[in-house]
Amino acid sequence: MKHVKLGDLDVARIGLGTMGMSFAYTGAGSDDAESIRTIHRALDLGVTLIDTAEVYGPYTNEELVGRALKGHRDQVVLATKFGMISHTGRGPGRLDSSPAGIRTAVEGSLRRLGTDHIDLYYQHRVDPDTPIEDTIGTLAELIAEGKIRHIGLSEAGPATIRRAHAVHPITALQSEYSLWTRDAEPQVLPLLRELGIGFVAYSPLGRGLLTGTIGSTDQFDADDNRRSNPRFTGENLQHNLRGVEEVKAVAAQVGATPGQVALAWLLTRGEDIVPIPGTKRVSRLEENLAADLVELTAEQIASLDDLTPAAGEHHNEAQMRMIERSR
Repeated sequence: MKHVKLGDLDVARIGLGTMGMSFAYTGAGSDDAESIRTIHRALDLGVTLIDTAEVYGPYTNEELVGRALKGHRDQVVLATKFGMISHTGRGPGRLDSSPAGIRTAVEGSLRRLGTDHIDLYYQHRVDPDTPIEDTIGTLAELIAEGKIRHIGLSEAGPATIRRAHAVHPITALQSEYSLWTRDAEPQVLPLLRELGIGFVAYSPLGRGLLTGTIGSTDQFDADDNRRSNPRFTGENLQHNLRGVEEVKAVAAQVGATPGQVALAWLLTRGEDIVPIPGTKRVSRLEENLAADLVELTAEQIASLDDLTPAAGEHHNEAQMRMIERSR
């Protein structure tokens, strides 16, 4: 697989998001053995960037990734995130990127992941109660101590990115980006390119909707968080399913699946963008990685650029309040 750069960090151009193996989606936590096989198969196929977070579970996804990477650590650019769980007593649902909170979080992540360092350590969401300068200053200390190697942000807005980067170089921003979530394009992506920061795209398949395999929320378990996602509810879902048909039309032209087309489109957006589609199954992983071989014509890219916009926000209301650029 081709490699690209996130800042000065070398990674394969498609990574693997592991959240759904343990958290949030139907079947999470039901087959850890298959999830571990999926991670191992990803490494066999050249994936280097493996992405998790302490809040996934919470904690169980990092533990799973740690078990999977035992004996394989040197093959991986290991990324995890802090800040969605408070370790300083702020209480449930409160963001916490305070210096003391970060130091507790990193020790827990290192232990669960079974490693002495984290390659890319993200602030999961910007903490409005802690100056970003204090957060990044603490992360810079962790780099000096050898506990982390690169700093990332997630769903941060332009002003925060500039302030953070002024304290210590930021390697990557992770935010949602797909055919249906393109709000990073006007301001955030140009700023990242000005500063030399890479972009890691989560939910590049629209939480599975762009694969063409979802027709109804009846397919989901009761605790699947897509049941509360506006894009999967009522008339929004019916509208969005009609948009999927447009992706299917391009897929038929190139002999690929809709999901592969969605990923292939994202790969055309720049060599500083790395999607991290998530899956807990080997078969779906292999399908996703084959998107690296899909070639789209200029006409097909233009058609996808003009895809009917999705109806509904890409997170529920509480989650949207944590995303800076949405305000």
